[in-house]
Amino acid sequence: MHRDDALLVIDKPAGIPSQAADPAHPDDVVTRLKAFGEPYLGVHQRLDQDTSGVMVFTRAREHNAAVAGQFEGRHVEKRYIACVTGWPKGKDRVTLREKLVSEKDKKPKLAVTHVQVKKRQGPRALLELVLETGRMHQARVQLAHAGAPIAGDTLYGGEYAPRLLLHAQAISFAHPSSKKRVTYAAPLPHDFEAWLAEGASREEMSGDGRVVVSALDRAILRRYILGHSEGDTAFRLVHGEGDGLPGLVVDAYGDHLVAEFHLDDDPSFRDRVLDRLATLGFDGVYVKRRPRQANTLVDTRRDELAPREPVRGTAAPEEFAVLENGISYLVRLGDGLSTGIFLDQRENRARVRGLSGGLRVANLFSYTCAFSVAAALGGAVSTASVDASMVALERGRANMLRLGLLPNDAHTFHAEDSFAWLARMARRGQKYDLIIVDPPSYSKTRNRRFVAADDYPELVANALAVLDRGGRILACTNHRGISPGRFRKLVAKGAETARRQVRQMKDLALPREFPVAAGGEPHMKSVLLTVE
Repeated sequence: MHRDDALLVIDKPAGIPSQAADPAHPDDVVTRLKAFGEPYLGVHQRLDQDTSGVMVFTRAREHNAAVAGQFEGRHVEKRYIACVTGWPKGKDRVTLREKLVSEKDKKPKLAVTHVQVKKRQGPRALLELVLETGRMHQARVQLAHAGAPIAGDTLYGGEYAPRLLLHAQAISFAHPSSKKRVTYAAPLPHDFEAWLAEGASREEMSGDGRVVVSALDRAILRRYILGHSEGDTAFRLVHGEGDGLPGLVVDAYGDHLVAEFHLDDDPSFRDRVLDRLATLGFDGVYVKRRPRQANTLVDTRRDELAPREPVRGTAAPEEFAVLENGISYLVRLGDGLSTGIFLDQRENRARVRGLSGGLRVANLFSYTCAFSVAAALGGAVSTASVDASMVALERGRANMLRLGLLPNDAHTFHAEDSFAWLARMARRGQKYDLIIVDPPSYSKTRNRRFVAADDYPELVANALAVLDRGGRILACTNHRGISPGRFRKLVAKGAETARRQVRQMKDLALPREFPVAAGGEPHMKSVLLTVE
């Protein structure tokens, strides 16, 4: 917004932290700005990650004292815009005063916010807020206490919105060089006016192309660090409701994108999304369409579900390599609903690679053997990849061959039902040190039908029959009807059935590009089980 010798002023997008929350993955505003050539930035204010708007930085240390003194002395005027429901009629100008407890020192401190109603639409209102003080979550807490929580603020009970509808619209203070009073103002995002006029249901959002584009842009901005990582060319770009776009998934595979929609999605919504994706600089965009119910079995070869050719741009090679944490995996974008690798297992593959040194590893429901690749590269003395599909195993074999892991008799492939293979290994007395159990939520082979919600304990018990003392099972499910707590119980029941004593059961987090919708639960649940 403004840049001179003393100051840098930006309009921070929603979704970007103003300070590094994860030292291992610094992805805050300052880190990004320094990547664009800013050698020094003095930080004098904070905005919540999901709040957009004006932020001011000093560009030289000699200006810090002048700016910091104004913030500390309350000589800076900070004006915000918030969308709320429940603001009482007749209170068009009020001042909220209350003592809030600081998380840092646990002492109550006075918070003062001046509120003015700018617009109303039914139960919804657009408020202008002038913050006289600067307490943690001040505006969010005070409006919630007043019975009018900010839309999109699930922490304090706000009505659903595609994002937190709080925007730091303007800031006024004395310039550190000229000493003259200056004001920097950021335009109000379109989402605010759209929500005020129409609300924020999926149907309403789909009908407003600018709201859809805004949500897409926020999702893309959140993946900045992944998009600039030399070791990652495959990652999730949009994760459904966690990014304010229910039902939409977009994955990046090298120079191409794959967009996944529900079968019954509005065609206009699909077109808006695809048109925006086509502007991002990728070579082409493929489409997959899935039924809303995961247990609805479909013929994935149907062209209307998974066209072989991209719907925007140019085609990718039939098979090509992408990088994940520096490891090369083969993918196919025009071959059915799946591509050859499940990106939500990024962190689990890294864990398997780190755990596998010197171990015997079994990979059940292995699909194209991505876990086996990670284990072999991690130094596993042997891997056994088990899947009912010979075609999938051959793709895994080809990937291991190109990485120099084959030929090697220690890495084997077994085209059979995982239950049958486990029973055969148990009869032989074969033992493994690490077993990956990642079945589909629903599947059917010649021998049996598997439903994760019913059959997972049996699967764990059978795996434990071939797990050596002190061994581990990485157990996963993407069954959306199974909560994390229930999944732990299913795994524990399997251990109880097998009469194995549990040493540790550790919940594992999803990769950071798979945000969970506020109030929701992760689609993928993973547990690392260690037994005596």
